[in-house]
Amino acid sequence: MVIFFSVFFSIYSAINYYIFSRGWQALSGYPHLRIFYTVIFIFVSFSYLASKFLSSYLPAFLYDILVWVGSLWFAFFVYFLLSVFFIDILRLINFQFHFFPSFITNNIEHAKLVTALAVCIIVTLVVAGGYINTRNVIIKELPLTLPKKSGAIDNLNAVLVSDIHLSPVNDEKFLENIVGKINGLNPDIIFIAGDLVDEKASILDKRNIGPALHKLKSKYGVYACTGNHEYINGGDASINYMKEFGIKVLLDTAVKIDNDFYIVGRNDRSMKQFNGEPRKSLKEILFGVDNNYPTILLDHTPFGLDEAEKNGIDLQLSGHTHYGQLFPANYITNMIYEVSFGFLRKGNTQYYVSCGAGTWGPPVRTVSRSEIVHLKIKFI
Repeated sequence: MVIFFSVFFSIYSAINYYIFSRGWQALSGYPHLRIFYTVIFIFVSFSYLASKFLSSYLPAFLYDILVWVGSLWFAFFVYFLLSVFFIDILRLINFQFHFFPSFITNNIEHAKLVTALAVCIIVTLVVAGGYINTRNVIIKELPLTLPKKSGAIDNLNAVLVSDIHLSPVNDEKFLENIVGKINGLNPDIIFIAGDLVDEKASILDKRNIGPALHKLKSKYGVYACTGNHEYINGGDASINYMKEFGIKVLLDTAVKIDNDFYIVGRNDRSMKQFNGEPRKSLKEILFGVDNNYPTILLDHTPFGLDEAEKNGIDLQLSGHTHYGQLFPANYITNMIYEVSFGFLRKGNTQYYVSCGAGTWGPPVRTVSRSEIVHLKIKFI
């Protein structure tokens, strides 16, 4: 972990310096603005890291301010980087072919400032639009047919939600909105596919973030698996936090629901990294499970999809990817995962990977919509 954070900090600092240096150059004709620019840039770019390293010493209001500022900066960071890189490519091409018009080349200092202002305005509009997008959580309807029926029910009205990432950014008000939308669907059962939290349980308790979970209503209850952020923020504490609000957390185990179907919940594969213990294989978890009944698997990270197919799982529900969250990161998730968002069928196993209801880092989405998935499952 020390090596990981050292590498991350070095790369993050280098990229921030690259962005900063281009802004510094844009102010070459206005040196009196550079001191203000430097102070503001250092504050926003290192707010999030400062909040995490100094969390034990900061009053709550200051911690929350730093988290908010730092989280939003991550979105600005991405689009400032793309903008600056694109401008530098144009400058490099112009160095060879001299295609910039004279009104730029004859007043280069003014042109730099105007360009910088234009980039700031465009990036701000993109981030603002992405923020609005995250706060308008949509309901996605997904009809599914599972060709297996051993119980009394023919249909299951279920809700899938993942990656809420509760924090001072995705707070109790944000959670209440999600809970209200879920209850409006009158679900028989609610599935949470990991990453419910994005903060230590102690911080969430102090901010009174979580009580809205008590309001979730369903016939069979609320079932969850762990995600990587449950372990990042202290596995046992996060799991206990979830249980306090009536969530049944399935830790490498299977439960039979009303003699009609099974739910299987897996520990996230990151558990070994944080706890030093590997999760059970799916074959181990399914020992004793009657394969004649429909089986629904909650597995946060959609790696190794073949394992579910080989073990006779009928439906796997996952999250984690956020579908990249910020364009163009969706192209990266598409390369990493067999399915990084949406529906997939492999043999007799069906999969749905949700892009999530919340966000990690910046409360900004520019490539997908925050979603709650309404599963209309038919058993035949």
